[in-house]
Amino acid sequence: MTVPGQSAPAGSRQIQRFGSGGPWEDAYGYARVVTAGGLAFVSGCTATVDGEVTDVGDAAGQTRTAFGIALSSLASIGIGVDRVVSTRMYVVNRDDTDAVGRIHGEIFGATRPAATLVIVAGLLHVDHLVEVEVVAALDG
Repeated sequence: MTVPGQSAPAGSRQIQRFGSGGPWEDAYGYARVVTAGGLAFVSGCTATVDGEVTDVGDAAGQTRTAFGIALSSLASIGIGVDRVVSTRMYVVNRDDTDAVGRIHGEIFGATRPAATLVIVAGLLHVDHLVEVEVVAALDG
């Protein structure tokens, strides 16, 4: 689902917004992916599928699901994992950081994007253990 775009100033790339139809996008006023200035920015993704949190209690499973949603969103506009240049992981429990990092390594080991992992006090839903963001280059 494409959200109406907004033109950038003359001489620069157009800003485009793409929605996924997720439950919070319209309610909270954001797009799943925004492309601007040669980059694609993926909004925070959690392990929420069809309105339900998956892998409750399993940070590794939630990480795999969240990155799967982010990468699927990029794929829907023609961008592969090899174009990912930066990731951010927000983790609720310090004890889960190794599991989250290892899943990141499984997914992005060959790509090796810049990465940040932050311990946070909480996320939108009480069952969310991990939220991720991804930035990818539009051009190779």
